Amino acid sequence: MKAVVSASSSGFCVRVFHFLLISAAMLSAWCAPALAQESSQATASALATQPLITQPIDESQLTTLKGNTHPLAKPIYDVGIAPATLPMERMLLVLKRSPLQEAALRKLLDDQQDKDSPNYHKWLTPEQFGKQFGPTDADMQTITAWLQSHGFQVGTTKGRTVLEFSGSASQVQEAFHTTIHKYVVNGEQHWANASDPQIPTALTPAIAGIMTLHNFLKKPHYILSKEKGKIIPGKHPQVTLEDGSHALAPGDYAVIYNISPVYSTLNINGSGITIGVVARSDIELSDFAAFQSLLGFSSNTPVVIVNGSDPGDVPGDDLEGTLDATWSQSIAPGATVNFVISASTDTTDGVDLSSFYIVENNLSNIMTESFGSCEEFNEDAQIAGTAALAEQAAAQGITYMASTGDAGAEGCDDPNTETVATGPISVNLPASTPFTVAVGGTEFNDTADPSKYWSSTNNTGPEGQYSALSYIPEDVWNDSCPASSCGASDANIAAGGG
Repeated sequence: MKAVVSASSSGFCVRVFHFLLISAAMLSAWCAPALAQESSQATASALATQPLITQPIDESQLTTLKGNTHPLAKPIYDVGIAPATLPMERMLLVLKRSPLQEAALRKLLDDQQDKDSPNYHKWLTPEQFGKQFGPTDADMQTITAWLQSHGFQVGTTKGRTVLEFSGSASQVQEAFHTTIHKYVVNGEQHWANASDPQIPTALTPAIAGIMTLHNFLKKPHYILSKEKGKIIPGKHPQVTLEDGSHALAPGDYAVIYNISPVYSTLNINGSGITIGVVARSDIELSDFAAFQSLLGFSSNTPVVIVNGSDPGDVPGDDLEGTLDATWSQSIAPGATVNFVISASTDTTDGVDLSSFYIVENNLSNIMTESFGSCEEFNEDAQIAGTAALAEQAAAQGITYMASTGDAGAEGCDDPNTETVATGPISVNLPASTPFTVAVGGTEFNDTADPSKYWSSTNNTGPEGQYSALSYIPEDVWNDSCPASSCGASDANIAAGGG
């Protein structure tokens, strides 16, 4: 597959602004002192010795985990119960913190950003985080033993924010008192729980729920350009589009956002920093090499890490992965980009598995995720688990960056395929948690005098080919267009226009 990122002179979603913030994150990460010692959080350590589970487990005393059925798991879409042997693999059990632990964690997060605090930039390891802010050893043993008593295979957890386990549909029904059904929505088949799960009441102080029991997956946040383009080969290749607009290269970003002095004068290019890219599809590294060759610049090559089963090439997801890996590495050419791939299962989104893997293994200084779904379509446990994992990432010194998507308040609708918004008003998760750096797009406001900002031919610099001349004024990204002025076939809901 080949991907060309293009910029219209009448408007470009600076999606890769997402990655320009990497520069600021890198500056912060380089200043980080050694890891914090467990003794630095005496209050949290004391809290960690207090068990959350204080009653014996009684399977006849159950509590319903409300708000944990996907809104599209409706009877109208239901085509039958799942086979008892249906694999339910890599489920993520969301664990709780006590109110006192949560308060101590918020205090630590504030202190880590306070230059006057002895905990300034003293990041925790996943193990330290789990010991201070997770359930106790005794609680973990109780939870693990309960899952195993129902036949589940249980993994390990360092940070004690989520716990991975696997089983079958019949085991889920036995342990969580909900059945798994098949649903067909818009021609797509999905598995999902038909009702809110239940757990023994004794476990509720330590368990928030299962992150998901379905495969309604997050959507990649790219939007394909409607303009057709071609490459004119030569020493200075020209990328042109039918409407005469411009394509952006890494060299253009270096000019527009004045990154060149950071590279040349400050000698900062990402060296020594790791960027974790959340993915759920393989990518072709040959595409990455072709991109570099075409535009005349060099950088490290992304390191591909397969977490579990290899999903292979997943159409659509591979495009998002190629964009994320390519532009992360382009803006920070000296950085190590760890491209983490996790296959989705019938119960768990590969995106969640990849982000969990990066945080749980302290794999990066920066984590970037360009997938999401509207908060309205996420269950309570999914929202709680996402926020809790983002908190853990922050305590470990990981800058967690998330794209907001391009549908604005119409986050439940797809700007690529829909022209009229039908979903509820809702923003994107994980951008909605306060512990991520949520990045939206802008568009260039250059139509009044394009020649002021763009050269008619390419120039050559240390970062390769470029044609931008200076910073270009920006407006909020908004490609929405009402049918009254665009015609019904071209109207769209990007940025919530509708």
